[in-house]
Amino acid sequence: MACAICETRKEKRFCPAVHGRICPACCGTQREVTLDCPSSCDYLQQARRNERRRPLSEIERDALFPDVRLPENAAGLREALLDALGYAIVQAGLRNRSLLDRDVVAALTGVAKSYETLVASGLVYDAPLGSPLQQTVAYELRQTIAQYQASAKPQLGYASATDREILQALVFFVRFALQLGNGRPRSRAFLDKLEQDYPQRDSVLVTPQDPRSRLIVP
Repeated sequence: MACAICETRKEKRFCPAVHGRICPACCGTQREVTLDCPSSCDYLQQARRNERRRPLSEIERDALFPDVRLPENAAGLREALLDALGYAIVQAGLRNRSLLDRDVVAALTGVAKSYETLVASGLVYDAPLGSPLQQTVAYELRQTIAQYQASAKPQLGYASATDREILQALVFFVRFALQLGNGRPRSRAFLDKLEQDYPQRDSVLVTPQDPRSRLIVP
């Protein structure tokens, strides 16, 4: 039988994205480009394991917030804040399976730009976002930060995070996402990685009283 996509080459594997059988060539070229590949697909998982890390484009390098300096490793950041933000991103992805890595990166970047301006000048600036979905994720990130700040108990030694520390945490995730990115427009590699690092919990917010970070950087 012919491939369900090109209708020319012989089909050799089942594609859950098209609910039919396709050829390896179409699988390789259309994966996460025109196809919304489910994370459970064995061929997608195999491709991610074998995929070489691509060099970042000049635009992507500029998007890494080169002027923001981070500690040498995640342990130098607010671990509980990283947990809270990471879990919030996971929940957003679980609620809406149409959410893609590029949407999350856009939301993280927008909120990070706001904090970058706040740190540099003290001005409040809301960076424009391209879609309602990205705006929703950005809103949830801001809500998570507000909840984290509200949970701080200075009398117990758990002070709220500074604007600079929040900026560092957001930039950390931007760089993490771009590091995992494969350049495909429909990729969810970053979201899938966070789902592995942040299993389901009863509480959405990780408070400062829980200092253990589950984030494992590749």
